[in-house]
Amino acid sequence: MARVVKVFQTLRNHWKKSTFAVCVLSYGGHWVYGKRCDNVLLREACIEARAFGHQLIGPQEHLKKAIVILNPAACNRKANKLFEENAAPILHLAGLEVKIVKTDYEGQAKKLMELTDQTDMLIIAGGDGTLQEVITGLLRRADEETFSKIPIGFIPLGSSNSLSQSLHLVSDNKVQHITSATLSILKGETVPLDVLQIKSEKEQPVFALLGLRWGAFRDVASSINKYWYLGPLKTRAAHWFSSLKWPQIHQASLSYLAPVPRPPDLPTEIPPRPNLLYRIYRRLNNYWNPPIEEPSKEPEPERWESKDISTLELTVSTHNKNPVKRREEDSMVITLDSESLTVGQFITEGTKKALNPMESIEDASQIEASATSLNLPEEGAGFYDIDNEEYEAMSVEVRLLPRKLRFFCSAERREQLAQAQ
Repeated sequence: MARVVKVFQTLRNHWKKSTFAVCVLSYGGHWVYGKRCDNVLLREACIEARAFGHQLIGPQEHLKKAIVILNPAACNRKANKLFEENAAPILHLAGLEVKIVKTDYEGQAKKLMELTDQTDMLIIAGGDGTLQEVITGLLRRADEETFSKIPIGFIPLGSSNSLSQSLHLVSDNKVQHITSATLSILKGETVPLDVLQIKSEKEQPVFALLGLRWGAFRDVASSINKYWYLGPLKTRAAHWFSSLKWPQIHQASLSYLAPVPRPPDLPTEIPPRPNLLYRIYRRLNNYWNPPIEEPSKEPEPERWESKDISTLELTVSTHNKNPVKRREEDSMVITLDSESLTVGQFITEGTKKALNPMESIEDASQIEASATSLNLPEEGAGFYDIDNEEYEAMSVEVRLLPRKLRFFCSAERREQLAQAQ
């Protein structure tokens, strides 16, 4: 008992050192426990990947080839370490022939895609910026019709991974998020995603999977990191300082086309081939009674609707937030945020949009369209955000490319989205 009393007296007499030691030990214990959990998650993922590697292949078959476009600068230059520790072992254990291509500077992924050879799958390891660059480079290729049929995997390694919420189960654990996304590539289940083609007179077309933003909320979001010293208040502070220049109305001329009906899905299973006698009969019948060719119909002229807009922010977005939802029309959504917000509403709504940039505010008006043309003033137009990447704002035409690309998706996330309809 005397020893216990002596220990407590020592702790009381050296309370500063004791408090520091408790904090260090608590942090160290939490870190060790976190590393242990991460190792268990990675071990289970590797065991599951090894089952794919043990599958037998025929003598005429070849190992599946995978090209990985890796951006080492993503996630504050932690992406390379995250990939090597958590994704690369899974890909190698699965028996894939992996070729890793690392980018050295911004914009290089677009050029790399022009030189990429044919492959069985394309894997993008990075964030929103890397994804947008690879998609743009892919769809600029001369053989993009063929190359765009290659399934694409997305391993979320960036600071911003907006598309990952549509493809993989959302998790606060970085290791679980990465391993889950990598395993979904091995399982082979895909979903079609729409693409926006954004074209101007001066530049080559840019392609987006999420959308385009232009307006006051976008401008504030780009300045939030300047107020890092305010901690959790930096978002509200950025909107408050921006409101000193109130109102921030953006005016432009908008033209758009109505949505187009979605063609029926093609059957996934190939029908069995008819027997020999039926094929001979069909050929003879077509020879003696050739089918009458229908005269070709001239395409109807496009009917554009035009209007002048005055808005706080304009957003053009795809429906890729829920790619498994059944739709009767192919369309994108043009959202015009109300210009009648008060300063208080601007700060409140802006704080919400900082977390979900493509979400619309309550009083916003929406237009469904298959294409739109946006004519901006020549000076002072500001900047666009295209898939969270900054571009100089100018007059552009945005066209929807419905179900243009196929991305690997986890079966669990697909089921969640299907139940959410």
